[in-house]
Amino acid sequence: MIPLSLLHRYNVPAPRYTSYPTVPFWNGLPHPEKWQQTFSERAAQPGGMSLYIHLPFCESLCTYCGCNKKITTNHGVEREYLDAVLKEWNMYRAIMPQKPLIRELHLGGGTPTFFSPAHLETLLHGILDGCDIHPDPSFSFEGHPNNTTAEHLQTLYNLGFRRVSYGVQDHNPQVQHIINRIQPPEKVMEAVQTARAIGYTSVNFDLIYGLPLQTPQSIAGTIRQSITLQPDRIAFYSYAHVPWTSKAQRLFDENDLPDAATKMELYTLGKTLLMEHGYQDIGMDHFALPHDELNLARHNGSLHRNFMGYTTQNTPLLLGLGVSAISDAGIAFVQNHKTLHDYYQSLQAGQLPVAKGYFLDAEDMAMRQYILDLSCQDKTTLQPDHIDLLEEFTLPELRRLEQDGLLTIVKNEITLTNAGKHLLRNVCKAFDQHLWHSGTNDNGPQFSKAV
Repeated sequence: MIPLSLLHRYNVPAPRYTSYPTVPFWNGLPHPEKWQQTFSERAAQPGGMSLYIHLPFCESLCTYCGCNKKITTNHGVEREYLDAVLKEWNMYRAIMPQKPLIRELHLGGGTPTFFSPAHLETLLHGILDGCDIHPDPSFSFEGHPNNTTAEHLQTLYNLGFRRVSYGVQDHNPQVQHIINRIQPPEKVMEAVQTARAIGYTSVNFDLIYGLPLQTPQSIAGTIRQSITLQPDRIAFYSYAHVPWTSKAQRLFDENDLPDAATKMELYTLGKTLLMEHGYQDIGMDHFALPHDELNLARHNGSLHRNFMGYTTQNTPLLLGLGVSAISDAGIAFVQNHKTLHDYYQSLQAGQLPVAKGYFLDAEDMAMRQYILDLSCQDKTTLQPDHIDLLEEFTLPELRRLEQDGLLTIVKNEITLTNAGKHLLRNVCKAFDQHLWHSGTNDNGPQFSKAV
């Protein structure tokens, strides 16, 4: 276990580094023609493309959730939204230089299974018709155990989906009640068994540690109950308490949240139980059984990380469709409008619904690669021509991290220790030139704490 003194020292705000630079440092709206040209050039590259489709609706509010979502029980909203997503897709299709090759596709939310199977089928036919599918595709979706039906699973399976990720979060009834995520264990079991009976080859559970009222005893129960169903992957996320952006989190009494030491105990206990039962640590709170593609990719050096999380696919272009969705063109990021009103309004005006973005320079590209290497391979090599760039902030911080036992430095090789793997966000932060230059300005971006 990490010493308590070290834990407190590094329990500071830090980004999760699903991108670099991180979203708060993106500098406004890029010129539409520049983004379209970049998109078109990347779409022409070999290797296929990734698609993320954001489906934002949920029937009830999970109070821990920091995702972009819209709470409603009115399913009449489905068709209007899907028509908008297809309109956005067709606008991108019009500037693609060739027929798209789809290699990766993920439906996220919100709750994708809020939508009826028939509407999901309509959406996906509209996306995939006229496209080529990569011979080794990765199609996945997020499902709520309470409303993911056999019809949902069969419909998506018929369209090429082979992985489902269930948002389980916690099995303890008291914790479920306070986070308003009540799902009986028999519903989770039914959702898993139905997926496997249909033919899904990978089932993922999302679990969270650090939720209100969690204890070491309750988290052990959640982990053991999850293991009985043998999900191929488990994402064991740290709860991010960000009430300044997620108003629902203000409903918690902060006294019910575990302190840093208890939260570390929850993680250590959960990780120990997972690894005792054959799960291997992929990185950034992800675990997988030995046969799983993520684990194989980690060992052969092909593991990649993007806005959809860890993946075995590293494509030249990730296109995000839908409200708040983010696209990654390697040298540029853009994010769509975060409100349905603004998203719809842009499309109605015949404009791509892009709200903000960022074009990376040579320094950004270098720092991004270091962060990706650490996140996916536990190590990175400092390039000699970057030393001047790293001298002011990064090198002193790396030496301090080495003194604290989070990494080792041998010549230009940086390698994470076990402590560094858990405090990976802190290590990645050493390379974040934007964050260092922003200093401690109270008006700067806010992030959840690293522990």
